[in-house]
Amino acid sequence: MVRTATAVCTIAAAISVSVPSATAQIRDAVYRGTLVCDKLPFAPRRGREAIEVTIAGGTVRYSHVVRLRDTAEAVPEQGKGSLNGQDIELQGSWKSGNHQYEAKYTGSFVRRHADLKGTQTWIDGGKTITRACARTIKRPLRVFLPKDKK
Repeated sequence: MVRTATAVCTIAAAISVSVPSATAQIRDAVYRGTLVCDKLPFAPRRGREAIEVTIAGGTVRYSHVVRLRDTAEAVPEQGKGSLNGQDIELQGSWKSGNHQYEAKYTGSFVRRHADLKGTQTWIDGGKTITRACARTIKRPLRVFLPKDKK
């Protein structure tokens, strides 16, 4: 009886080490949303632009459209991130001419989405301006994710 219980525990431990968790497999996807940010003094309105977060094999990257006037800037905000359990953290930056900023966003996953909150710290003409940003990013339903290749 003791040998059987030990063997079962050994097999269960081996399986749990060799098979990636279902959460990690499901988490790998492209998440999209619209990041809404407070108005900047030199912009006509609040920011409301697309953000795309890609999670693949534990690597997190993102890009976010930057729009100061009526058209999007040629270069998007880009950055990297990290996952810690259900928590996600993103850090990135953007620069064009005399406008630039550093960004930090954090959030927690609930099922197939994460609610992000953070700040952008702008430097414009020697002035530092901090604005708050928030929104939700979502991945497609699992049935729409790419199938694993065997």
